[in-house]
Order: sequence, then structure tokens, then C-alpha cells
Amino acid sequence: MKLLCVLLPHFPFRCEALRRHDLAGRAVAVAYSLGSRRRLLDFTPGLEGLERDMPLPQALSRHGGLEILHADMPHYWRVWNGVLDALEKVSPLVEGAVLGEAYLGCDGLGLLYPDDDALAAAVRQAVPPGFEAGIGIAGGKFPACLAAAAGPSGGCRAVGNEMDWLKDLPCDLLPVSPKIKARLHDFGLHTMGKVAEIPLFKLEAQFGPEGRRLGELAAGCDSTPLCPRQSEEIIEESTSLPSPSASLDVILMAVESLLYRAFARFNHRGLGMRSVELWSRTSLDEHWQKLVHFKEPAMNCRSAMVRVRQVMECCPQPGPVEELGIKLVRIGRPAGQQDNIFTDTRSDEKLLDDIRQLELKMGAPQLYKMKEVEPWSRIPERRYVLTPLGR
Repeated sequence: MKLLCVLLPHFPFRCEALRRHDLAGRAVAVAYSLGSRRRLLDFTPGLEGLERDMPLPQALSRHGGLEILHADMPHYWRVWNGVLDALEKVSPLVEGAVLGEAYLGCDGLGLLYPDDDALAAAVRQAVPPGFEAGIGIAGGKFPACLAAAAGPSGGCRAVGNEMDWLKDLPCDLLPVSPKIKARLHDFGLHTMGKVAEIPLFKLEAQFGPEGRRLGELAAGCDSTPLCPRQSEEIIEESTSLPSPSASLDVILMAVESLLYRAFARFNHRGLGMRSVELWSRTSLDEHWQKLVHFKEPAMNCRSAMVRVRQVMECCPQPGPVEELGIKLVRIGRPAGQQDNIFTDTRSDEKLLDDIRQLELKMGAPQLYKMKEVEPWSRIPERRYVLTPLGR
């Protein structure tokens, strides 16, 4: 399958630069929190020695004058979804699971775009101003991505014979662990062409299942399927608090008002939500985000708040909240349930299901029943035993 890859390098930094014009010419690092550790998400183009996901202290040791910005992931994804919407006008098959990296299916577009240059020109017009797009066209995701990264800035590189084009590239470009890359260099396999010359069964014997994968990629064969995004209804609501607050009651009250506003937009159609994404921004520009799933679609705000309250109590905010919002996804109708003709049996099943839910919530059995074990025993304690109800 012929694929086109669109790379927007330094996408998070470009998003910040578009809404803050004073960042031009300054050394900036966009950082995110992973537990108690801070890591580098993106940085100003041209800064040497920096890599994505690098620990922030290590980045500051190499560039002491870095200005730190907190990653605004909801904003980046809003901008990225807008880019994907524009790309879907070029091709109906668009995959964009990673920020700044999109793949388009090119099969069947010959009547609209007679050649690769016309297709690349349409893609460049779909990319918003302020982003430098690299475009690569090949027969798989991996060679198309390398072509987009190696092509001229704002240009397009189309690869005809993937194996001939990849053979002189370094093996460090393979998507494998650093340990395997070091072992490849130890064996004298410094280029992809050298790796492709090794039979697959030998690579698999040396590196396991990952060996076959890197051998196929080095030969230009990437069978990873294209997974286009599915169009679905998404409802977003947000609000700003009058003053930063760390009170959980105040935050829950604001979330509840947002849910009421969201349900008013679709609840009259008999629909419910299966997932809701909660996000907040603190007064120190720190961001918090959590995706909440529902076993059955929540049909009203009251039923949704029960689950939302549990999640927010277990996942505290990083600081006083200044702005918060919700995004409702997977909106649909509830699954039909057929009533049992034997109502007593049905009620017993529902009771046992409620007991299991209570046990999962509390982490231990809460209801027990007496079970006869040794009724003939002379010791009363051995005649009966307490067992969890429902087992």
C-alpha cells in the first residue's frame, strides 16, 4: 500500500510559538511530568544535545539558560486534530496517533492528483501556516517516515525502490532499543544494507522476535497496517474559576456544571457517554489530565458524577486549579438488556452482581454467609465457617 507521511517537527514548540510570539529567538524547553520526574517533550529547533523524553535536569546541565514551559497537552491535541481534519480533505484515510506525525493512504487518488508532486502540494496547503512539513511517499510507514525526515524542509521525497534507498542509511534509525543498536555496531552492521544482508532466521536467533522485525525494516518491508481515525461526535466544555482553588468540592461543582451543559447538547436524543476526558490547568501553568471510562453509558449527570468523583478523589490535582474542562467521547446508545421471565432469578443475579461490585470497590469481601462444614464435630467452631457471599 502506498503511503504518504507528514512530519511536523517540533510540533509542541510550534504550538507554543504560535500563541506566544515573544518566544522567537529564545531557548525554550517544553517539559511534562511523569510521576515525580520532569522530562523533555520538545525544545527550540537548533539546540544540540537535546532529545525528546530526556530528563529535564540533564537538559538543563547542557543548556543552563533554558526557559521552561509546562506542556499543554489538551491544546496540542486540539491543534493536531485540526491539522488531521484538514488532511482528511486530501485523503479519507488519515492516521495521526502521534503528535506531529500523520500517515495518509494514497491508493485511489490518481484521478484527483495525477502525480506525487500534486498530492504533496495539496498536503502542504492543508498544513496550517507556522509549521514546517516534511513529506515522504513510500510503500510502508517506516520508509515513508524516513523519507519525510530526510527530505528538504517543506519539500517532498518519493521513494521508488525502498531497499536501494535505505541501504546506505545508518542502522541507528531503526526503531529498536539502544541495546540492540549497540549490538548491531559490535557485529559490524553499521548500515541498513548490512543488516538486510543477514538472513532473517539468523537475526531472529540472535535478537528474538525483534530481530525479524528489524531485518524486514532494513530491507524496506514494513507491513504495519494503516489505522485511519474514526469519525465520532466529540463534545467539549471548559470554564475558568473566579480564583485558583485547591478545594475538591469547588472543582467537582465546576465539573458538574460542565457535565450539565454537555448533556443538554445530546441527552434529548436518548444518547449517553462511555468516556469523558477531564483536564485542568493550575495557577503555575501545570496540567492535569485523566480519561474516565464507564461500564455502561452514563445517561445523565448524576450517574456520571459518581464515577468522576471517585477518580478525582484518587488522582489529586498538582496545585490550585485555575481552568478546567471536559471532553466527551464515545457517545452512543446503551446496550439493550432483555428481562428474564423468572423475576426472582433475575433479582438474585442483580444482587450478586452488586455484591461483586462492592467487593471490587472495597478491595475485600464485605458480606459473608455461614456454610456447614463438619456438622458431626464435637467442637462448635468446626461445624460452620464464614465464606464470602456469592462464591
